[in-house]
Amino acid sequence: MLVLLGFAMIAVFMVLIMTKKLTPVLALIIVPTVFGLFAGAGLGIGDMVMDSMKSMTSTAALLMFAIIYFGLMIDVGLFDPLVKFILRKLGNDPAKVVLGTAILAAAVSLDGDGSTTFILTTAAMLPVYLRLKMSPVVLTCVAGLANGTMNILPWGGPTARAATALHLDVNDVFVPMVPSLIVGLIVVLVFSWLLGLQERNRLRTTAPEIWGDVADPSQAFDGGSGRRGGSVATAGKPGTGGGSGVAVLEDPATLVDDHDTAMADTALDPNRTTLRPKLFWFNLGLTVAVMVVLVANIVPLPFVFMVGSAIALLVNFPKVKDQGAQLIAHAPSIVAVVSMVMAAAVLTGVLNGTGMVKAMSEWLVQIIPAEMGPFMAVITGLLSIPMTFFMSNDAFYFGVLPVLSETAAHYGVGAADMARASITGQPFHLQSPLVPAILLLVSLAKVDLGDHHKKVLWRTAVVSLVMLAVGVLTGAIGIG
Repeated sequence: MLVLLGFAMIAVFMVLIMTKKLTPVLALIIVPTVFGLFAGAGLGIGDMVMDSMKSMTSTAALLMFAIIYFGLMIDVGLFDPLVKFILRKLGNDPAKVVLGTAILAAAVSLDGDGSTTFILTTAAMLPVYLRLKMSPVVLTCVAGLANGTMNILPWGGPTARAATALHLDVNDVFVPMVPSLIVGLIVVLVFSWLLGLQERNRLRTTAPEIWGDVADPSQAFDGGSGRRGGSVATAGKPGTGGGSGVAVLEDPATLVDDHDTAMADTALDPNRTTLRPKLFWFNLGLTVAVMVVLVANIVPLPFVFMVGSAIALLVNFPKVKDQGAQLIAHAPSIVAVVSMVMAAAVLTGVLNGTGMVKAMSEWLVQIIPAEMGPFMAVITGLLSIPMTFFMSNDAFYFGVLPVLSETAAHYGVGAADMARASITGQPFHLQSPLVPAILLLVSLAKVDLGDHHKKVLWRTAVVSLVMLAVGVLTGAIGIG
């Protein structure tokens, strides 16, 4: 019964948020509550949720003050020069912008922290997407793909958990998976390029104020270097010479400098009253300091952003009235993400408190036919895709993986093979609503979680399957 209720609860939750019948926050509260009562939790369901919520308070604090800090930095204009630089380097080609997003997210993911990756990637790239009228869902999709793939790095968490759970050296788990990681990143870049091509086609008709009548945006401007594409003329525009009658996209310099009309009344309004150009170097130095302390992990991350936000507010907005106005300005984003983190405690509390997670994992082990025993590593890789999505990494690696590994040992499948297979589901795992970082990403980009899932889930499943396949082909994931 617990197995049936567990899978049914997860299925109902996913259907409701992807069909937009309920917001993620409401679904995270209502669905587990109903199913928890059916599972016999009774009045004890409150204690289950509160126990789960205790472990999430520091995460909620981190996300709250990170939103305040980076929202403030955007308001004061810290990232405006970066936006201009990116526009000039990437030009006006959406395919290059999306590919650049993937490369940036993968590079920043080297620090092993998803929240940091999404904060920096969104801060740098979201203004570019808004400027070019590109879909922010593409940004969240690509950032999620890149960060999820890089999450198997030894210092990222899952690999260390798998090694610890099975008493292995973390390098023995990770090093043989490097080919899988490389191929996975290649697949991410291919997906990013294809998404960029889709944006090209969409923008031809949905953003004529930027793209005009350009037949092929990739040829409208040559790589952002300031030269017109050879096959695109400007005769169709008043006051230009030539004779093809095809309009061209503006020079990237024009895109960068002409903010007054396109970005008026947005977060990048060049005339916004919150700009602090004289404090640019101070804000840059403060941000670098925050990032250094964050990556060094010498102080708890929530406290880093608390202090950073306090200093930034005090220096940029000395008046108490202005400080309050800044906090109020970012309140909608804060409420959205923090409420979702707190609501996720209901789902995890019910899953763990009622014993659904344990029952589901034991059931999966029991239904594996004996003849499939030698393929336990491959099976574990396949199971890691959905299971790490619906439960925490701790629950999977410390609760489920040891059981699967013990079973696999009877068929000659080594613990190292099982550990390597278990981390291939991480690209899919990172999109889970139980992962605070992904909630931060969609909140910063102002993207609906259901819209993000529609675009990203099948792509991350493909990346996970490719990484698993490469692991088998290279011998990193053995068959008994």
